[in-house]
Amino acid sequence: MNKYVFETRMEVRDYECDIEGIVNNANYLHYTEHTRHLFLKECGLSFAEMHQKGVDAVVARMKLEFKVPLRCDDEFISRLWLEKQGIKYIFHQDIFRASDEALCFRGAITLVCLVNGVLGDSEDYNQAFRNYLNRDNEIA
Repeated sequence: MNKYVFETRMEVRDYECDIEGIVNNANYLHYTEHTRHLFLKECGLSFAEMHQKGVDAVVARMKLEFKVPLRCDDEFISRLWLEKQGIKYIFHQDIFRASDEALCFRGAITLVCLVNGVLGDSEDYNQAFRNYLNRDNEIA
C-alpha cells in the first residue's frame, strides 16, 4: 500500500558532495526539511507565519537510514507520509533516485509543537494535517 501523501523532486548540487563524490549525509536532513516545508505550504500553512502566531514545530527525534548514495547531478524524489501519536507528528520520509527508484535514504522525523514556548498540541497543525493522516492515526 502506498502511504505517501506528498512528494517533490530535487537535484543534487555539486557542493553537496564530499570528497568521495557522494552526497554528504548532513544534506539529506536539508532535503527532508525542505520537503516538510513544501508540504506545509500544500496544507495551507506557512512555517514563518506559524512562528509569528507563537507556534513552532520543532524536531524532537530523528531515526535515519542511509541506503544507496546520491551523486552529483542525480535527480531524486523526496516522499513523505505522516502519523500522529499523542502530541507528536512523525514524518516518514524516503528519498529515491529518480533514474531507477533506488531507495537512497529513509527517515522517521518526530516533531512536536511549542505553543507560546510550551510543549502542546496545535489546532492549526491538526486541521492542516487532517486529510493526510492514515485512517488509523486520525486526529479526534
